[in-house]
Formats: sequence, structure tokens, C-alpha cells
Amino acid sequence: MHELASRRTRWGERLLEKAFFLCAFLSVITTIAVIGILAVETWHFLQVVSISEFLFGTEWTPLLEPKHYGILPLVSGTMLIVVGAALVALPVGVASAVFLSEYASDRTRNVIKPVLEVLAGIPTVVYGFFALTFITPILKTVIPETQVFNAASAAIVVGIMILPMIASLCDDALRSVPESLRHGAYSLGATSFEVSGRIVIPAALSGIFASFVLAISRAIGETMAVTLAAGATPNLTLNPLESIQTMTAYIVQVSLGDTPNGSLTYQTLFAVASVLFVSTFVLNILGTWVMRRYQEVYE
Repeated sequence: MHELASRRTRWGERLLEKAFFLCAFLSVITTIAVIGILAVETWHFLQVVSISEFLFGTEWTPLLEPKHYGILPLVSGTMLIVVGAALVALPVGVASAVFLSEYASDRTRNVIKPVLEVLAGIPTVVYGFFALTFITPILKTVIPETQVFNAASAAIVVGIMILPMIASLCDDALRSVPESLRHGAYSLGATSFEVSGRIVIPAALSGIFASFVLAISRAIGETMAVTLAAGATPNLTLNPLESIQTMTAYIVQVSLGDTPNGSLTYQTLFAVASVLFVSTFVLNILGTWVMRRYQEVYE
């Protein structure tokens, strides 16, 4: 009986091992397929449009006449959203995490953290309408020249969207710092603020930076909220009060089912997606390097 149970256990373990391998294999194959499709379609696009015009051109009008294929307006629009969202979410997220980790009581923490996480469950289209109906009117009241569709309201709402991710991940990183470091600092006469700012945050720096990378990657890839709030004007500008268009918003605009398959306009989708993919990939590589460079290991 014991031998039979042992055989069943071994067979179950082998079956699970093969299932896990299949899942990992499918993930790798899917990634390779996505990269391959992007590369092939982008290559066909670059056979017609020169890479210098695509990367450094200042006009993006593939749907109008005369056609121009300079992606800089889309890149600048995306960067406006990312920078604005980071200015909103990073300091607020870290401050919230420090409060939850170092100052809040268990009862307060059990109330605030679930409320923060509820924000992550709100559909992005709701955030887009929130930006149009609430944030933009406030901006127009304060700054009358604000356009109906503008980068500022989109950046603010995307910052609110990524705030729970930063706060939650930073809180986990701060709470993973050993209590012995805090006690040692307190024993030397440090205040709570000094312990938080000079001991805990530097010790959790790699985890905090990891949350920044994930949040910024989310901001780069955000689609619906930005499409609704920022508009669809590929505008090369640094003014956040004007209408702009991001790379994801352009993909949404063209991917409506009426673009002929194989046309140059169809191929612009993959060219823009390739730039988006490379940007996120480079950001993740940089984040991984920084995390390994500054990672603290505690025993």
C-alpha cells in the first residue's frame, strides 16, 4: 500500500513537472511569435519609409494627405503622459508606503491599503471619463487656455491609476527591511523620520525602484484613459495643456477594422508597436540592472 502511494506521488510530480514545463514553453513561444510578427511587419514598413524619416520626422499624418511618417509627435506625447504621471504617482506612492509601513497602526493599515487597491480595479475607461468630466473642468477653471483634450488631465489620471501599484509594492519592500536595522537606529537616538529617510528607504531602494519601473511601464502602455482624455492629435509639443496623441492611442485609432490588411497604414501599427516594445524592453533592462546594482541582501 505504501509503495502504491509512493508511485502515485511520483507520477503526480512528473505530471506537474511536464505541465509546468509546457506553460513555460508556451510563454517563450508566444514571446518569440510576438517579436517575430513585429519584426517582419516593421521590416516591410521600413522598406517604404526610411528609418531616419520614421525615427526623426516631426510630422505624423499617415491617415491624411500628404502623408508623413515621423514618429516623434507620438513619442513626445507618450513621454508627456509618462513624466506627468510619474510626477503625480511616485512621490505620493512612496509617501503613502512610508506611512503604511512605518507610522500607521494595524487598524489604519487594514483600512487604507484595501482602499488603495480598489483603485487598481477600476476600469481604465472609467478613468478616462473621470478625466474628461472632472479633472479637465478643474484645469480649465484654473488655467482657461486648457484645451478640452489635453495631456495634463491624462497624465494626472494615469498617475492615479499607477498609484496603488507603487504604494503596494513600496510598502512590501519597506516592510521586508529587518527590524534590527530600525532598532539599531533608534538605539543611537535617531528619530522616526531619520529612521525612515536614512535607514529604511535606502535599504529598500531596489524594491522601490522595481515598483517605479513597473509603474512607468504601465503608464507607457496605458491606452483607453489616455485615448479619451488626451485626444488624437499627433502634436509635437511640450505644452501639457494641448491635445496630443500617444503611441497606444494611435494603435487604437487605426485598429478599428477598416484598415486594409497589408497596406502601409496597416504596417504603421506594427512599426509603432515595435517602438513601444523596444522602449518598454530597454526600460525593464535598465530597471533590472539598477535593482541588481543596489540590491541589499539580509540574512
